[in-house]
Amino acid sequence: MEAPPEDEAPAGTEGPSHGEELKASDAAITFMSSVEPAELQKCVFPDSLVTVSEGGRDLGKFSVTVEFARRVQQPCLLLHAQSQGAIDGSPCGTTVTAYLTTDLEVLEEDYHEYVKLEGHSLDKRCYMVQHDGQMVIDKVTTVGEEVTKETASYPTSVLRGLVTEGSILLLMRLIALRKKTPEHMTFISFDQGLHIMHTTFSELGLKQLEVGGETVEVFGMERIAHSVEDSPTTWQCYFLDDGHLASRVQVGSPVTMRLLQLPSQLEKGFEKMPLVWEEDMQMHSKFLDRKEELKADHDSYLRQHPEIRALISDFLQFLLLRKPDDVFQFAREYFLPFSARRPPESSLKASPF
Repeated sequence: MEAPPEDEAPAGTEGPSHGEELKASDAAITFMSSVEPAELQKCVFPDSLVTVSEGGRDLGKFSVTVEFARRVQQPCLLLHAQSQGAIDGSPCGTTVTAYLTTDLEVLEEDYHEYVKLEGHSLDKRCYMVQHDGQMVIDKVTTVGEEVTKETASYPTSVLRGLVTEGSILLLMRLIALRKKTPEHMTFISFDQGLHIMHTTFSELGLKQLEVGGETVEVFGMERIAHSVEDSPTTWQCYFLDDGHLASRVQVGSPVTMRLLQLPSQLEKGFEKMPLVWEEDMQMHSKFLDRKEELKADHDSYLRQHPEIRALISDFLQFLLLRKPDDVFQFAREYFLPFSARRPPESSLKASPF
């Protein structure tokens, strides 16, 4: 299939489908609606793992952060996950940034994955956002110099029980904290072709795992993505008692993500003391010095690039003239033409997420 020119995107589709419309199970929808604020509070912490080969060689890092945020004045959770490393000497990575409601509904998500090969590169970027009762999805795939653009949209009414790369990471934390995976829990998600597919979760039970020289009990679950066009893909994850991810592997892959040290070990030996830096003369002096250094550096950069002020001024004038309800979407559409001025990065065929 020949890729369309970079400056020409294909017409959007109203939710590509294959045969019978797929839906989430009642157990999945019930789970999402049953999430309590106290449970979400326990999910707000970072995870940091290393990616290793079958022989134990360090290949990269994997991290996840979850925090409370606001998007267009709506309280939500902001999840950011990143995987970086190298496979056979080729840099690769995946980044996910997602805004989620307190019942795990996806408001907005940006997904990017790449792999940089010698003389060749792969890059995949997928952006989805809720807009006027629709979930609008834009996907750009770059293989070498060829760029393929796809667009799809689905009514949010048919997406009950939708999970994405970002929301799945938070969903698994919640399941791990409850230490029980409900039976028949089938969600819907999108495959590589932006078609709706089923994603199922099942319990693997408890097992012993060595972390940081200690043997601990971990709770396991299995996720299977039942793609419409490809064979199913399976991930197995194990979690500590407090919800921290301890191990993650895609079945059939020689790469594993592992936790090297227990969170309690990292805190051991460090007494937490309140820091009031304003009352510490030395720290306050360093703060003022650093503040002046940064201000001078920033002013110098702005003088060297006068186009920055002009660009921001034009954007603000246009923003105040239009007064859009969704400022994030407006900014994305405004700055999108500028992205064509820089060369694309690159991407993985199979996501490490």
